[in-house]
Order: sequence, then structure tokens, then C-alpha cells
Amino acid sequence: MAYINIPEGLAGILGPLAFRPETAKPLGELTDVLLRGPNTLSRAEREMIAARVSWLNRCHFCHSSHAAIAASHLGGTEADFALIDQVARDPEGAPISAKMKALLAIASLVAEDGKKVTPDLVERARQAGATDVELHDTVLIAGMFCMFNRYVDGLGTWQPDDPTLYRQLGRTIAEQGYAGSAEAQAAAMSR
Repeated sequence: MAYINIPEGLAGILGPLAFRPETAKPLGELTDVLLRGPNTLSRAEREMIAARVSWLNRCHFCHSSHAAIAASHLGGTEADFALIDQVARDPEGAPISAKMKALLAIASLVAEDGKKVTPDLVERARQAGATDVELHDTVLIAGMFCMFNRYVDGLGTWQPDDPTLYRQLGRTIAEQGYAGSAEAQAAAMSR
């Protein structure tokens, strides 16, 4: 039971967003820009950052949904889901690019304390090919997901355990985005 009177049956962030649609619109638009807009990082790579930060913050809803979105962007196979799970738990050991490992190291520190990001870590990412925009967006995605994780958990929202629901939500968002598909998202995650 959520700590405030949010619409019944809406999981995770969907309930608080429905409760305050005037805040939902700009949050959805920012999420769309960062995770789906034009970028040299793929949509799957940006979702990996969201899933990793959410895993570190122990936010079940955000980790599960963004892991499913990332895997859906990769193709949605069992191997894709296994890869995303490995990236969330151990990015350094995952079979991903050196650039993504460096960016995920930065995102991981932002989740803990942004002041822990050092010039050496930034240089590691640059040496692996990261651009200023990719560095900027990695830090902003990580910071945004710290806020989202605390929004979801701080209001005591319902977070289902069924991985099938997250896979449905992941496919929906991968296809339709964040800003314009609230009804489809709610249908994917309703009790």
C-alpha cells in the first residue's frame, strides 16, 4: 500500500505520475530526451545506465523495468536479458565495450556520491571514446534515476515480483517511449 492516495493498481512510478500529472509530463519528456532522443549512445546503452543505477539503489521496480527495456532494445532474447542482468551486477565483467564499462563506472559513483567521480575516471572514458555529450548524459541519467528510485521507494509504491509484467512494460516502452504511452504502460503493469 502506497503512503499516499495514488490510483489503485498502478505499479512503481506509474502511480505517483498519475497522482500528479503536471509533474509527470516534464519528467516523461526529460526521460524521453535522455533515453530515446538522438545520441551516439544507443537506447539500450542508455537503459543499461538506468538499470545499473537502479540496481545499485535497490529499486526493484526501476531496475526490473529498465533492464527489460534495455533487453527489448537489444532484441528481447533470453541472452539479451542475461547480458543486461550481468551489466547491472558486474559491468566490468560483462561483454560490453570499454567505453560503456567506463561510463557505467562513472554512473555507479554518481549513484553513490557524485563527488566520487574523478578526473581519472573521466579520462578513462575519454580514452575509450566517450564524448562530452556522452559523459554529460551518463551523469544526468544516473542522477535522474537516483531521483526516480527515491520517488518510487519513498512513496512505498507497489512493485510487482512477476518478471513477465516487466517484460511487457519493457516492450511497450521500447516501442512507444515514455512521454506518450502512459495508458499502455499502465495496462502492461496493472494488477
